[in-house]
Amino acid sequence: MLREDFLPDYDLTVTSLAKAIGVSRQSMNELLRERRAVSPEMALRLAQLFGNSPEFWLNAQRAVDLWDAAQVIQSDIARISPLNTA
Repeated sequence: MLREDFLPDYDLTVTSLAKAIGVSRQSMNELLRERRAVSPEMALRLAQLFGNSPEFWLNAQRAVDLWDAAQVIQSDIARISPLNTA
């Protein structure tokens, strides 16, 4: 989302984004290449820059984390039967 929506909309490069929020280009590159997760600190920086909330960024990261986890244990999850109330 950051790479595909925000960077083009704001005409930012990896370098200019990193500089704008005060992190290294390497940190930003790793985030954009999905090799690093959005931390609370990064969420605060991104929220300040783009005028949204840190929760926006953390919720987006949480959605990615849940999707990734579901892919890994998909067959295990399918074997779990929901409980019924007594």
